[in-house]
Amino acid sequence: MEAESAVMLQLAADAFQAQNFDLAAEIYECEAAGARDARGRRELTVRRADALAFAGKFTEAFGVYRRAAEAERLQPAQLDRLVECLREGIRAQGPRPSAAPGSSGSSVSCRLCLSFLFEPATLPCGHSCCKKCLERERPLQCRQCGREAGPGDAHRVNVMLSAALAKLYPELQRAGRLRREGNALYGQKRPDEALQKYKQAILNAPGDHLLFNNRSQIHSALKHLDQALSDAHMAVALKPQWPKGHMRKAQVLVSLGRSEEALEEYLTCLSLEPECGAARTEAQKLLSEILAPVSDQVLDHSGTLTSRTLLKNSTALLQGDSADLWACPGRSDRSKVTGHVEAGLLKRKRRCSDTEDEETEEKKRAKTVSPGPEASGTLDLMDVECSLCMRLFLEPVTTPCGHTFCLQCLERCLDHNPKCPLCKEELSEFLEQRQFSRTLLMEELISKHLPSELTERQKIHQEEMDELSNLNRSVPIFVCTMAFPTVPCPLHIFEPCYRLMIRRCMETGTNRFGMCLEDKLKGFADFGCLLEIRDVKFFSDGRSVVNTVGMRRFRVVQHRERDGYNTADIEYLEDLKVEGAAELELQKLHDLVYDLGVVWVNSLKLEQKERIEGHFGPMPPKELEIQTSPNGPSWCWWLLAVLPLEGRAQLPFLALTSLKDRLSGLRKVLLFMSRSRQR
Repeated sequence: MEAESAVMLQLAADAFQAQNFDLAAEIYECEAAGARDARGRRELTVRRADALAFAGKFTEAFGVYRRAAEAERLQPAQLDRLVECLREGIRAQGPRPSAAPGSSGSSVSCRLCLSFLFEPATLPCGHSCCKKCLERERPLQCRQCGREAGPGDAHRVNVMLSAALAKLYPELQRAGRLRREGNALYGQKRPDEALQKYKQAILNAPGDHLLFNNRSQIHSALKHLDQALSDAHMAVALKPQWPKGHMRKAQVLVSLGRSEEALEEYLTCLSLEPECGAARTEAQKLLSEILAPVSDQVLDHSGTLTSRTLLKNSTALLQGDSADLWACPGRSDRSKVTGHVEAGLLKRKRRCSDTEDEETEEKKRAKTVSPGPEASGTLDLMDVECSLCMRLFLEPVTTPCGHTFCLQCLERCLDHNPKCPLCKEELSEFLEQRQFSRTLLMEELISKHLPSELTERQKIHQEEMDELSNLNRSVPIFVCTMAFPTVPCPLHIFEPCYRLMIRRCMETGTNRFGMCLEDKLKGFADFGCLLEIRDVKFFSDGRSVVNTVGMRRFRVVQHRERDGYNTADIEYLEDLKVEGAAELELQKLHDLVYDLGVVWVNSLKLEQKERIEGHFGPMPPKELEIQTSPNGPSWCWWLLAVLPLEGRAQLPFLALTSLKDRLSGLRKVLLFMSRSRQR
């Protein structure tokens, strides 16, 4: 019997999960009727009521809830599914309309408190929040992009952004300072003085919902409940999408004994922030009171009859004016089911006619407030200048220590020393992550208040990038070793000048630079090979391993230098093509030298061969069309790279534009190697 009951209960749970609430309710009803002990019967009755509520049969559901509570009051935790059902009902109605267009958020608002950014700290993702808000947030995750942000107390105030905002919005900055002072006084148990600070703050920022919300809490502490409710109304009217505003309003309503309205606000808070455990717990407690046995009626501290009155008023609250309100034609469509919930839940009957007038007045006041903060100050070029290049910020990046620089300027400094250029704080971890996200609000402020200066700065930058991306003039040259077309050439980059060079190649999108041998007189040889960057692996100390492959040969026309590394004006080399008898002769020579090369490679010791193939890959196959590529057959360059020749002996092969001459030279080298081996 018990086994059969367990199977049925599992079936009911599966039906509930599959949103077949009618079936779940029927099974729970049957199992409750056959339950032997009162506790088990009561638990199954609650589950049945849950299923009926999710099915949209609220009149029947609340009757079942009340029967379950007859013997003993339901515990708040037992009403979690009912709270979830009601929360879904409010959420399904969509976001509440804002008090005014654009009032739900602003570019200069913190994404945590939705108030003006006071002492902003910039997260690694580039978004900014109030430093105090970050310190309270656990776990810390950006509300805009969802990226993990690390411990909140590790983030410093963004010095440049804070100064710019203070200059543009002096009244809001003053209000933020007064709010901070008021909070300190409240923490010192001096609520009367804190209240005065908040009154001054609201005069400076009458549209700041956070000020009204916090002042409501101070009024509550002073037992000024009517003023507390008025401020809570105003906070919600100014920012309807802010969960904490509804939470505060609910707390005041509970203090006033207006439980039905408090329940609505807790559920609204949950619809906006489902993870708010405090709102969920309080909503469960209120529902437990509403569904409590009638015999539990007592007077609370304010003289309000708790149980019988709540039951009577809450039935109207939760069921609306008629049972037909909860009828739902399509039970499988939860959006239709929950769409009726708010209609009944919010159709409450006011105890006093002046309550509605009070809310209406607060909404009218909210609508007179500006929809978003307007700058009353001006931003000068010097306010948003990089301290390294002394120019307007371009792609500003903020370090963990709170200082802001142009991205390129910061990277160049970190090439030489992994410390902040201003305060000298260690930035090794910041450098290792290589996630230099732009400070988005700083970019937005510059774009809005200094558009012409930004256009000019971008124009100059684009001209610099165009110059750097030219692969004929001032091509960056890495002076190191020999490189050949089609042959891999891994490089270890550690010198600051070459870190800059590699980064610029990647920023311009060319991903290419030249490789030349050193020349004691000229600096580097007159012939080289253009390399293409395939991928880069960075290390915590700024070093990197760059995997490249040879592309084209070139001749240096003019030697140059830029920012500590060599550059050159170059012209590219191509093999001269031959036809007729000369082509047939070239083909024979090609096949002969290829066979000699295969013999030499096969004569190597297994260990040597594996080491060569691990570094350069296997020897390329013979090509059918030997004159198709401007560089000739790939196997020639592979063989030159692996033959035990010095760079000075390899360089002439790179300069040759005759495939015949290059093959002839290779033939001589291979024959010499063969004779040496025989000896």
